[in-house]
Amino acid sequence: MLIRLRYAALSAAIVAFGAGVPAVIATGTVKVGYAQASRPDALVAPSSAPAPQGGGVPARSAPDSPPRQLIVPDLVAVLPSGITAAQVSAIGGLTGVRAVLAVAGGRMTVDGRTVSVLGVPPAFRSWTPPATAADAGIWARLSGGQFISSGAAAGGLGIPGVDAIVSSDLAAGLGLTADVAVLINAPAADLAALMSEVRAVTGPGGTVRNLVPVVTTTSLPVDTSVPAGRPANWLELYRESAAQYCPGLSWTVLAAIGEIESGDGANNGPSSAGALGPMQFMPSTWRIWGTDGFGQTGPPDIMNPLDAVPSAARMLCADGAAQGGAAQGGAALSAAIFGYNHATWYVSEVLSLAGEYAQEYP
Repeated sequence: MLIRLRYAALSAAIVAFGAGVPAVIATGTVKVGYAQASRPDALVAPSSAPAPQGGGVPARSAPDSPPRQLIVPDLVAVLPSGITAAQVSAIGGLTGVRAVLAVAGGRMTVDGRTVSVLGVPPAFRSWTPPATAADAGIWARLSGGQFISSGAAAGGLGIPGVDAIVSSDLAAGLGLTADVAVLINAPAADLAALMSEVRAVTGPGGTVRNLVPVVTTTSLPVDTSVPAGRPANWLELYRESAAQYCPGLSWTVLAAIGEIESGDGANNGPSSAGALGPMQFMPSTWRIWGTDGFGQTGPPDIMNPLDAVPSAARMLCADGAAQGGAAQGGAALSAAIFGYNHATWYVSEVLSLAGEYAQEYP
């Protein structure tokens, strides 16, 4: 899968700096803790949430809930001596860059074994695969000063070759190199040109790696036996909307669009272009595709998820998104997603995140 490939390349880049970073010897006071795996809950509202009233869908509100928007790293820049704040700022200001995140790192010895460790801030949670971001236990243990192993989380950390992560505070106490790497999200950029610009910022001692060397197609699930009735949470909403309003469309595509566009209703706009609602429809487009979903009556409401998600399904379906049946991920689906938002990077991001959901929500 695309995201897995990105993290594999990130692993190679992080491990490569090890020769230039002093090893840290962990004393007996350092306790390595491992989070217990749990079933992902990124799309499902808490069981204690009230049933939706007036067509609303309950939202996650707990302070330990997963981030409402996930960020996929496209490039990583590594500098063994550490990247300065000015350099991080300069990279963040390059054309096409949407987000950057600096992480600490190094190799250390625990109980006689050398391990590669990243020191990450709380914001790193948004840069991890969906199941990992959703596992509250991982992040509670991390903030509590424990090591989290790469194999301990539901879905893993997604970084093969990196043995563990620790909080930034613990990383400083252990002597790991601060800001040794910068993750870069730039989905709309010319990555080859951007890599050259980042190298110019880091200087000759830096290494810049492309984390998206290959675009792969993932087989996405198509549900054919979804229970009828008004959905009670986002996961049900995406599944029922695909099944009822675009048979043959994978619900994971709707889920990915909903996450990328609004964080599952966390930011309903208006956008800078004037788009509104959880699926970010332009009012002119809504006048064509706006739908009363799930037996509701009255004018379709662009802000109501129970109207907006079925409307997105209908629009995608009209553009051919369901062609190919279970063999989702082909040219027809890509063209339909492109019709939803005219950018090739957007198609890649939607299919990449849909593939993650297909893995984490069988």
